[in-house]
Amino acid sequence: MQTSIAASFRDTPPGREAERILKKCVHCGLCTATCPTYQLLGDELDGPRGRIYQIKQMLEGHAAGAATRLHLDRCLTCRGCETTCPSGVEYGRLLDIGRREIERRAPRAWMERLQRVALDQVLTRRAAARLAFSSARLLRAVLPGRLRARIPPRQPRLSAPAPRASTVAPASRPRRMILLEGCVQPTLTPRTNEAARAVLMRRGIELRPIPSAGCCGALSHHLSFETRALAAVRRNVDAWWPLLERGAEGIVVAASGCAVMVKDYGYLLRDDPGYAERAARISALARDLSEVVAGEEQPFDSRGNGKRVAFHSPCTHRHGQRLDGVVEAVLAGAGHTLCEVSDPHLCCGSAGSYSLLQPEISARLLANKIRALNDDRPEVIATANVGCQTHLAGASTVPVVHWIELLA
Repeated sequence: MQTSIAASFRDTPPGREAERILKKCVHCGLCTATCPTYQLLGDELDGPRGRIYQIKQMLEGHAAGAATRLHLDRCLTCRGCETTCPSGVEYGRLLDIGRREIERRAPRAWMERLQRVALDQVLTRRAAARLAFSSARLLRAVLPGRLRARIPPRQPRLSAPAPRASTVAPASRPRRMILLEGCVQPTLTPRTNEAARAVLMRRGIELRPIPSAGCCGALSHHLSFETRALAAVRRNVDAWWPLLERGAEGIVVAASGCAVMVKDYGYLLRDDPGYAERAARISALARDLSEVVAGEEQPFDSRGNGKRVAFHSPCTHRHGQRLDGVVEAVLAGAGHTLCEVSDPHLCCGSAGSYSLLQPEISARLLANKIRALNDDRPEVIATANVGCQTHLAGASTVPVVHWIELLA
């Protein structure tokens, strides 16, 4: 793609990065076939190729306002287009640049800004999220139906069987890895981290949470609150580094959306001389929980309780980390039967804060996904991300769990 980035932007770090990404695009349009919003809306401006053109025009100095912002807002950042693209266009990174620029050029109305600030301030702070959801549960009965579905009931604690002696690693001291607890996950789906710790301890791996670490920064990043996002990244780098220096093998992340973000820390802080080296090391050591479990040589078993499972692979798992098939293989190896799911590459509509900011599109995607997951009559639906889990559970009559619970 030929570019003519405006002089005022061209020689900045984001300008150079945008130009590099834009030049990879060959206009082929294959990305539109796997774009959820293009499939729903049929508008070129609501597909990856159309959004790329809008970002290109904006960076070249053409007028851009509320209409451009709307089409960029409607993107789920599912990155299905990146999986499809034969040219390796890093669409997600280009979108981040475009969104930050449109926020600068066309500021939002104050109510919109307030909504986004509130989401960022509440959902990225563990104590604030706990208070918000506890209060919402108390008021659940009087909330409107659509909002009520977004407030999951409190999960009971996991009741995991004691590890069999034969499955516990014989080492006198367990291996250590850092566990990212997350910001909303301890409140919404606490059994996920409990199950992860129980399952890996059977393999002689201790998962250690670090209290001074917090939100991974993904929500702030995708809302274009970049200063807050990078502050969260630096805080986590500082929190994890001492334990890594003392021999921890890496960082385990049970939520696939957070795993994508942590694996990107090196890129995000590449120009920060105080953090670039450590952030790159942390990205290299970050592991989605499925990678750690799949990497263990001893097979897992379902203790004779194998179920019919429909697995929803979140976009951050399938497209963001390219881990398609990893969880499915683990579950099948543990004795579960994997159900057929049509269009598994399409987003469920959760996408971080998307279900709150774009509720109509999200609801349509959710309905399609629930139908696809239930077509083969599963006993349980499993997924790999807290956002997808709570989003699906609000509309499903079949239980929805994090896949690690099926091993615990």
